[in-house]
Amino acid sequence: MLKRIDWYIIGKFLGTFFFSIVLILSIAIVFDLTEKMDEFFENNAPLKRIILDYYLPFIPYYMNMFSSLFIFISVIFFTSKLAGNSEIIAMLAAGISFRRLMLPYFLSALFLFLLFWGLGGYVIPPATEKMLDFQDEFIQKIKSENVRNVQMMVGPGTVLYIETFQKRTNTGYRSSFEHYEGKSLRSRITAERIRYDGTETEPYKWHFEQYTRRTFDGMREEISRGNRLDTTIMLQPKELFITAEQAQQMTNPELYRYIRLQRERGAGNTQAFETEMHKRWASPLGAFIMTLLAVTLSSRKVRGGMGKNLGIGLTLSAVYILFSTVSTTFSVSGVMTPFMAVWLPNFIFLAIGIYLYQKTPK
Repeated sequence: MLKRIDWYIIGKFLGTFFFSIVLILSIAIVFDLTEKMDEFFENNAPLKRIILDYYLPFIPYYMNMFSSLFIFISVIFFTSKLAGNSEIIAMLAAGISFRRLMLPYFLSALFLFLLFWGLGGYVIPPATEKMLDFQDEFIQKIKSENVRNVQMMVGPGTVLYIETFQKRTNTGYRSSFEHYEGKSLRSRITAERIRYDGTETEPYKWHFEQYTRRTFDGMREEISRGNRLDTTIMLQPKELFITAEQAQQMTNPELYRYIRLQRERGAGNTQAFETEMHKRWASPLGAFIMTLLAVTLSSRKVRGGMGKNLGIGLTLSAVYILFSTVSTTFSVSGVMTPFMAVWLPNFIFLAIGIYLYQKTPK
C-alpha cells in the first residue's frame, strides 16, 4: 500500500513536472508569437484559428518532444531539495530502503509514460496535422501539389508507374500499368493520362485516357488502343503525397497499417515511418530511464546545494536528446536499422543509470 511519504514524493514529482512545463512552454509561446506576428497580420489569419489550430496543438507537440528534459530537470530539482533538507537521510534512517524509496518515483514515471504514449500515438498526430495545415496556409507553403516518378506495387504482381500526378485535378500523366505472373510480364497498359474517379462507395475507381494495351502469351503479343479504359486500382491519390514528414501525423493504427501496406507493395522508403513507430514507444519509456538517472544523481546531499546537480542534469538530458536526434538520422539514411537507431540511446543511458544506482549510497 502507498503510504503518506509516497504520495508526498508523487505530488512533488508531478507538481514540479507540470509547473516546469507550463512555465517553459509559456515562454516558448510568447517568443513564437513575437516571431510570427507579422505573418499572421500579412496573411489575415483569424484569431480563432491561431489559437485552436496552431497554439493549442503547439503545447502537446513540444511537451512530448521535450518530455525527457522536463522529467529529468523536475526530478533533479525536487530530489536535490529533499536531499538538501536531509529528508532523504531521515527516510533511510527510518528504515525505508533505497529500492523502496524508488517506488513513488517509478509510479509517477508510469503515469507519465501512459500520458505521453497516449498523446504521441492518438492525440498529437491529428493535432500536428492541423498545425501544419495552418502553417501551410498562413505562414509558409510546405505542401506540394505535384508528385513525380511514382512507382509502386498496387496488387499481387501489379506495378503502377506515373511520371507526374497533380493533386488539384487528380490527374496523372504518362503512366504505365503492368501485370506479372511470377517473373513473366503478362500485360502492359501505357496511357497519356490516368484520372481518379473514386467515390465513397467506389474508392478505388480510375480510368486511363489515350491508352495502348499489350497482352503477352508466350511469343504472341496482342495490341489494342482506345480513348478510355475504366479500371480498379487499390490506391487513392492521397497515398501518393505521403512523405516522411507525415509520419508524425499518423495515429498508431494508421502508422502500423501504412507500414504493412508499403511492405506488401514492395516499397523501400519506410525507414522514416518505422523510426517513428519505434519512437512512439522508446520516447515514453525514457521517463523511467530519466527518473532513474535523476534520482541516483541527486539523492545525495552535496556541498553547494542543487546547482551542481542541475548542471549535470541539464548536460545529461541535452546529450540524451542530441544522441536520440543524431541516431534517428542514421536510420533514415540507412546506416542503422530503425530499431537500433531509436533504442540505442535508451540502452546506453539505462546502463549508465543502473551503474549509478549501484554506486549510490543506500
